[in-house]
Amino acid sequence: MKIIYALIIIQGVGQIASYLIIFSLPIAGEENGGGPVGVTLPMAKFKPQFTRLLLIDQCIREGNFPNCSTIAREHETSSKTIQRDIDYLRDFLHAPIEYESSKRGYYYSEPNYKLPALSINESDLFAICIAQKLLKQYENTPIYGKLQSVFEKIEASLPDKVAVLPSILEKRVSFFQEPRTYINPEIWEKVFGALRESRVLKMQYQVPGHAAPSEREVDPYHVVSYQGEWYLIGYCHFRKKILTFAISRIKNSEVLNTHFEIPRDFDFEKFTGSHFGIYWGDKEYKVKIKFSPEIAPLIKERTWHPTQQIKENRDGSSILFLKTNYLLEVKRWVLSWGSGAVVIGPKNLRLELRQEIRNILKFYK
Repeated sequence: MKIIYALIIIQGVGQIASYLIIFSLPIAGEENGGGPVGVTLPMAKFKPQFTRLLLIDQCIREGNFPNCSTIAREHETSSKTIQRDIDYLRDFLHAPIEYESSKRGYYYSEPNYKLPALSINESDLFAICIAQKLLKQYENTPIYGKLQSVFEKIEASLPDKVAVLPSILEKRVSFFQEPRTYINPEIWEKVFGALRESRVLKMQYQVPGHAAPSEREVDPYHVVSYQGEWYLIGYCHFRKKILTFAISRIKNSEVLNTHFEIPRDFDFEKFTGSHFGIYWGDKEYKVKIKFSPEIAPLIKERTWHPTQQIKENRDGSSILFLKTNYLLEVKRWVLSWGSGAVVIGPKNLRLELRQEIRNILKFYK
């Protein structure tokens, strides 16, 4: 087992985060009959430099205004070497290092700054690669390109292009994507800009089934991703209440100079309550659904709702109990199971399903 040091530079929106990542992986051929295929780690030459970077960071954070000479003595190296390391931290990694002439030493202009250090092993690297493949589900948003760029920078910074079982990842691990909508990158940036700065968003919103979009002014409170779509939850000045807007249906938008404050009593978790899907309401319903013996095992395999309870019957059928504040998506979910699911309650959900089935039958005569 050998220790590998690699400095990872991750650039986000408006800022750069630097990470000293310490890899602890078996060398190919060293353990377990050869070790994992594709892992090559001979990088001992990096150890001294990154050890010094950690030491310099620690010395500066102690607040004793160390200089090149004092650090060099502690690390048994030259002052010129420490000076080059400090220049590297400040100029390349953008560490907020300043020099106080009266104290003849360095300090951080941002008191809480710390050079992050992460310990990553083989399974961590594998998880990172899996996460990269999972990014595909966000291809409909500008965040995909930015996150993909982060992963590419991590990959490029790994010592000797460390690879973790690439054949498995590329050929034997896949993710089926949900159907997703297209989101205009400009709309995306404006929505998140308004959300970040707590400014009113003026937009043209296309309601399904309406010929023309309607103009709205919305205070963006929250954004949520659900089944291939991104939704904006905010206070609609036109309807005078909090509504949910599909971001893909926003046709034009403008971030106004008007600022707003989210009400203190607004809590997204409490607001959405016992929702089933992306919509929610004010009234809570007790739902009771019977599933046939053929479908019951599939229902028991998953957690469909936080409040769910399942009762198993002697004939192999099961009854699912849950509480929700919106029935539309429950109705759609029940219909997806065909004759294998029968709603016992509430009564209004049974009536809605009966009418929906009648409407469907008109097309199958």
